Amino acid sequence: MSYEKNVFVSEIKDKVIIITGANSEIGEATALLLAERGAKIVLGAHRVERLEALAESIVNRGGEAIYASTDVQRSEDLSSLVRLATERYGKLDVFINNTGIMPISPLDELRIEDWNVMIDINMKGVLYGIAAALPVFRKQGFGHIVNTSSTAGHKTGQNQSVYSGTKFTVRAISEGLRQEAGDQLRVSVISPGIVRTNFTESITNKEMRDRLANIRDELAMPPDAVARAIAFVIEQPADIAVNEIVIRPTAQV
Repeated sequence: MSYEKNVFVSEIKDKVIIITGANSEIGEATALLLAERGAKIVLGAHRVERLEALAESIVNRGGEAIYASTDVQRSEDLSSLVRLATERYGKLDVFINNTGIMPISPLDELRIEDWNVMIDINMKGVLYGIAAALPVFRKQGFGHIVNTSSTAGHKTGQNQSVYSGTKFTVRAISEGLRQEAGDQLRVSVISPGIVRTNFTESITNKEMRDRLANIRDELAMPPDAVARAIAFVIEQPADIAVNEIVIRPTAQV
């Protein structure tokens, strides 16, 4: 067991890792786990007070973390986050595009504003993150993009057409980037199923929000499970790329 722990530390220790959506349950669990394994964490999200508390928690546990208010709908915010990482630590090893929302609803309800926000955050936010990190990775000659998709990016269903479409797009963008990346950069996609988070808060359709909240309470997996999957793709040797992990509760169809 101690040998496995040492392997984890040797592969993740001292890596500089940006996490967007860091104030979400998955983002927080990932930040804590990677910091525990020796990474230098750069946190980005909208609500600074939660970022400050998370960074303080990491530091109090003996880790290292900095943060900045980040709106993934603004490409300049993501560029600033990358600049913060490189100016503080001199490099960037991993960029985790973790921000996402899912205000799902039947298409007949014509919730166009919800559609636009999902496209802006779930799709454009990922592209802006790639655009901010890729030039740094090319200049360094190494780097790793980790994008969060969803099981809805593999199989769609009623009421989630637009959300599912954004997550299919994340997988398509990631695969295209993987093929373009060459042998120095790595690209990974994490596709979680139902996770015990507050994802229902963004759902504007009350009936759907209540139904999904019940499903979440019955079978959702903890955010730590997703964090471990993210750590797994990062901890691989530089010449090994784990391109996609689908992780879901055993009971999820």
